[in-house]
Amino acid sequence: MASTSTASSSSALSTLVVDGKAPRQAQPQKSQTLLTSLPPPPALHSPPLSSASAYCRKIARNVAAMATGEAPAEVAAAELPEIFKSAKEAWDKVEDKYAVSSLAVAGVVALWGSTGMISAIDRLPLIPGALELVGIGYTGWFAYKNLVFKPDREALLRKIKDIYGEVTGSS
Repeated sequence: MASTSTASSSSALSTLVVDGKAPRQAQPQKSQTLLTSLPPPPALHSPPLSSASAYCRKIARNVAAMATGEAPAEVAAAELPEIFKSAKEAWDKVEDKYAVSSLAVAGVVALWGSTGMISAIDRLPLIPGALELVGIGYTGWFAYKNLVFKPDREALLRKIKDIYGEVTGSS
C-alpha cells in the first residue's frame, strides 16, 4: 500500500516538477490577448434622429444663433487684414476677370498634374537618387560660381536687384 501511494505521489510530482522547474502552462496567443483587450468597434454611422421635429428644432436653433450673432457692416469691414484689402483692390482693377480666373484654374490643374508626375517619378527605382545627385552637383556649382568670390557675389546681387526692379516696375 505504501508503495502504491508513493508511486502515485511520485507520478504526480513528475508531472508537477520537471528538472526542478514547474511546467509551463499554455499561454494564450498574443493576438487573442490583444483582441480581448480592445474596445468594441465604433458604430459606422450615427443613428437617425428620433423624429423630423427634433431635426427641425435643431436647425431653427442654429439659424436663430447665427441671426443674432451678425456684426454690423462697418465693423466687419474694419476687421479685415490689410492683405485682403489690397487683394480686393487688385481684383477690382482687373478688367478681364474671366481670363484671370481661367489662368488660376489652369495653374491649379497644372500644379496637381505636376504633383502626380513627380510622385510617379519618385516611385521609379533609380531616378530619385540620380536626381538628388544632380541637384547636389548643381548646388555646388552655383555656390562656387556665384558665392565664393566677392566680385561674383556683387554681380549676383546686382542681377537680382535688376530683375526685382523689372518685376515690380520700380528702379
